[in-house]
Amino acid sequence: MGVLARRRPLLHSRGRYDNLEEIRSLDPEVDYDRITWITSRLEFPWDYVQGTGIAFLRDYGVPSISRLLDRTREFEDHGIKRYDDTLLIGEEAGIEGIDSPRAHAAVRRLNRIHGHYDIPNDEFAFVLATTIVGPVRWIDAYGWRPLDPHETAAIAKVTTRFGELMGIRGLPTTYDGYLELLTSYERRHFEHDPANTRVTEASIAIARALAPLPARSLVRRVTIALMDEPLRVALGMPEQPAWFVRAVRAGLRLRARLLRLAPPRREAYHHRPSTYPQGYRLGDLGPASMLDELNQKEIAR
Repeated sequence: MGVLARRRPLLHSRGRYDNLEEIRSLDPEVDYDRITWITSRLEFPWDYVQGTGIAFLRDYGVPSISRLLDRTREFEDHGIKRYDDTLLIGEEAGIEGIDSPRAHAAVRRLNRIHGHYDIPNDEFAFVLATTIVGPVRWIDAYGWRPLDPHETAAIAKVTTRFGELMGIRGLPTTYDGYLELLTSYERRHFEHDPANTRVTEASIAIARALAPLPARSLVRRVTIALMDEPLRVALGMPEQPAWFVRAVRAGLRLRARLLRLAPPRREAYHHRPSTYPQGYRLGDLGPASMLDELNQKEIAR
């Protein structure tokens, strides 16, 4: 407790570190579902979503991935539904724990969607790696506190189990393993291709459509400012002025300092999909062109 207290900033709201104390009392080898839920839904909900969003852009730096996404036109033609469905499948997999029937049903749904395409194991593994490295990097840079080792260990456990349920082979079991997988894969495969740029622009258009009206004109520039240089080049995005990049990142760091003064979140964050204002069922998730087939398979199961 003394070490934890010494690491706290002097100014913070009452109870701000209660969740962290609970996390440190848990065993990430056993309590990984609970720890990951606290981290992603109570401590850093906005950061986790933003980190995941930037992480998905890394997928587009690999031409074989972006060409497939470009061919499907899901981002261009059904972008907001695609965005909502991605977040909702992730949420379905976490609400009751990664090995709950609810989570297994969500991953089974995802596998059936992916089964329509010829995707190699190494691409699946890379995409999975982005989903853990992206949020961790974002929180390390812009979170209101650093992640605890218990958190990264728990998130890695959940990530690996999710990948196993997807049938991905040869996965790491630690965050450092996922970081190495991601960085080595990018060194070998990052390369500019026109499809990279098209899918990136389509994704930015989704973010712009979902952003508050006053912020929409800045969404593209801010998104590019948050990219590292190898990613920006691979995606074919224009370089932003250095002063603008510094301002965006300084603004996010200021937000983090202010959040230390905010009371802790008491209710878990849940994605509110604009696609389904009256609520959704698992059978609603997936490309519209596949829904009948996907649901028939689920009935026949």
